Amino acid sequence: MQYWRTLYGVAWFVWVLDLATKLWAVSTLSDRSNIKVIGDFLQLTLVRNPGAAFSVAEGATVFLTLFGFLVMAVIFYYSTKITSKGWSVVLGLAMGGILGNLVDRIFREPGVFRGHVIDWLQIPNWPVFNIADTAIVVAAAISMILSLRNIPPITRVKSDS
Repeated sequence: MQYWRTLYGVAWFVWVLDLATKLWAVSTLSDRSNIKVIGDFLQLTLVRNPGAAFSVAEGATVFLTLFGFLVMAVIFYYSTKITSKGWSVVLGLAMGGILGNLVDRIFREPGVFRGHVIDWLQIPNWPVFNIADTAIVVAAAISMILSLRNIPPITRVKSDS
C-alpha cells in the first residue's frame, strides 16, 4: 500500500486548516481580549508565542525552528517506508502541525527563524494553543495507542533464505 499518500494528505489538511485559522484569528481577535464560545470552557484569545508548548524556551526560537526542520526531514525520509495506515496518520498529523508552527517561526514578526507562533484557543487550566499544537498532541496520543497495541510503523518483509 502507498500510505505516504495518507501521510501527506493529512499533513496538507492540518497545515491548511492551521494556516486558515491563524489568519482568521489575527484578523478577528487582534483588538479583542477574550471571546467566550462555550462559557469559560472554550474561549478565543490571541497570543503571540515566542517559545514552544506552554511558552517554554522563549529564547530558543532558532533552535526550535531547526529542530522542526530536522523532524520534518526524518518524517519525509521514512514516509515511503510506512506500512501502517495508523502510523501514516500519526506522522501526517505531526508533519502538518510542525509545518504550521514552522511557517509562523519563519514568516512572522519579529523576524525570520525568530517569529512568534499564533495561538488562539483557550480552555481552563491550559495554555493557549492552536490547530497545529492540537494535531501534534493527537499524533502523540495515537502513537501511544499504536505502540501499546504493538503495531509497528514499518513491517519488515521476511526473506525465505
